[in-house]
Amino acid sequence: MHEPERVIFTNMVMVADGQGNVLVQRRRDPSWPGVAFPGGHVEMGETFAQSAAREVYEETGITITGLLLCGLKHWEEEGVRNVVLLYRAEKHAGTERSSEEGEVWWMPLEDFPRCDLASGMQDTLRIFLDDGISEHSFRLQDGQWQNVME
Repeated sequence: MHEPERVIFTNMVMVADGQGNVLVQRRRDPSWPGVAFPGGHVEMGETFAQSAAREVYEETGITITGLLLCGLKHWEEEGVRNVVLLYRAEKHAGTERSSEEGEVWWMPLEDFPRCDLASGMQDTLRIFLDDGISEHSFRLQDGQWQNVME
């Protein structure tokens, strides 16, 4: 019998304004710096969607509704599987504001890939945009991270 694995759930949300712009954040965390979409950890007692909406609000001041689950990315590190649920949201209200997590602003989606992106965001963007890809995983093999898109 296999032991249940330990899992950490997080989320990330691509908030779009319906006019070709997305809400981005320049992350201040030195362990994962660069431009990314807002998101964070799922807290005990929250649904995944509630967690995503809370994280977006805390980090950006924007309230979102009507989340669409696009897929997920995951990897195992130090005996723990990290799972990031990836959502899109086009229904939003409020005015963006930066937070301790990082500077926040709207930018054209077409410009996003040319930013100083956080590690892995180029591949993660594919899950948000390509309905044919729903899972992105990383596996450590022979000391090298293997990147798998399905």
